[in-house]
Amino acid sequence: MEGQIFLLCCCFTLFSVTMLCSAVDTISAGGSISDGETVVSSDGCFELGFFDPENSKRYLGIWYKKISPGTVVWVANRNIPLNDTSGVLRLTNQGILVLSTETKANITIWSSSSSGEPVTNPVARLLETGNLVVSVGGKIVWQSFDYIGDTFLPGMKCGRNLVTGLDNYLTSWKRSSDPSSGEYTNKLDHNGYPQIFLRKGPVIRFRSGPWNGLRFSGMPNLKPNPIYTFEFVYNDQEIYYKYELINSSVVTRMVLNQFGSLQRFVWINRTQDWILYVSAEMDNCDHYSLCGAYGSCNIANLPPCGCLRGFKPKFQSDWKSGDWSNGCVRKTELTCKDGEGFIKIPSVKLPDTRNSWFNRTIDLKECEKWCLRNCSCTAYSSLDIRGGGSGCLIWFNELIDIREYTENGQDLYLRMAASELGSNGEMKRRVRTIIIPVLLGAVIIGVIYVLLAKKKKRLKLGEQIIEDKQSDGNNDEDLKLPLFSFNAIADATNNFSDKNKLGEGGYGPVYK
Repeated sequence: MEGQIFLLCCCFTLFSVTMLCSAVDTISAGGSISDGETVVSSDGCFELGFFDPENSKRYLGIWYKKISPGTVVWVANRNIPLNDTSGVLRLTNQGILVLSTETKANITIWSSSSSGEPVTNPVARLLETGNLVVSVGGKIVWQSFDYIGDTFLPGMKCGRNLVTGLDNYLTSWKRSSDPSSGEYTNKLDHNGYPQIFLRKGPVIRFRSGPWNGLRFSGMPNLKPNPIYTFEFVYNDQEIYYKYELINSSVVTRMVLNQFGSLQRFVWINRTQDWILYVSAEMDNCDHYSLCGAYGSCNIANLPPCGCLRGFKPKFQSDWKSGDWSNGCVRKTELTCKDGEGFIKIPSVKLPDTRNSWFNRTIDLKECEKWCLRNCSCTAYSSLDIRGGGSGCLIWFNELIDIREYTENGQDLYLRMAASELGSNGEMKRRVRTIIIPVLLGAVIIGVIYVLLAKKKKRLKLGEQIIEDKQSDGNNDEDLKLPLFSFNAIADATNNFSDKNKLGEGGYGPVYK
């Protein structure tokens, strides 16, 4: 009997341990975790709990557990810290996560959102991706991935939900030991054609450029690689950028740090450390609008700023002193009259697209016509560069934040006055580059033909002279001089040309 009781107790204990291990990644409805307790993802990669970066404030967050312990990827109450270890996280029966204190449970420090609909048996789970989700019947009703902090993980969406209006973007920490919201944000802007801006407060520091089907126009280093894939989605419901791992054993994260640098790191097991894989900003030319309107930045030049063709510095004295912020102005203003056309500016970062219009269905030729018909249009380009290009992107007003690339740039077609293109505009340029070489070739062929014809004529004349001499060969001894016909002499002297004249005597001119 005692043996049976012991066996029953062992089975119950084993069952309890199994249940505890299987439930370590979840919080059930009515359940909670207190400071000192954690929830761990099923693969052991991520951990949810309370942490203290400054030895004074307490935060609820998620961090890496297997590698780099202490590297926090998400914080719930980043701007409302706890002052002690009395924090507790509960999942209500309505499916809402609530962070409060044990001493003042009625005061909510932070909470997740709710759909407002009645729910049954909600569950909070920390997934292997690092995403904390609340689900009902297998359907996710809330997730931490919709509220990004300073870290961009695989599977997160950086962008805007056009249905709910939710904006999801990166915000830096104030300091490395203070997760409260810092000065820098990295946010998708959906005005005109979407692009991402990195700002310090309201001031733009860096611009990604528009998506061109392969990458953001201002990020030529965003290339296919063995670590992750990336995509940009733009439809009626949402606009976002995301990336996914190719190899799940690789650990990578993007971070917007307290200094405003957006950087991707990769974990190296051999050194047990993070290495910098790539940065969004490459050099000084990535500073937003460094060269002002209609200016172009080329890091290989000194100074790096120059004006686009057909433009000159707005203030020459400022330009010479190294202040390019006022940009450039046209040498000849547009008048929206016949003769205006476009020049191609090759391999550049496309200008700021907030004042732009786009159409996915028309081609580049039709795009040019649309731009010419609108007097406010200043430039155009392909929307998607894949497969030879498709779609149309048109700019209005000034062109800002252009830079030149040696590779992976994009062609921009800039509107110019007729006088900047030539008296006949673009047609004259085409005449110079196509028709003139053809005409020159025809002239050369004509000259060769005339020279060959003259040579043939002279050979024929020589043969005629020889024949005449041979016909009178038997009387050579009786003749002092050979006899020639008038036509032969005329031909031989090129019709008595002055060029063949040797001189002139008493009997008249003498010819060669």
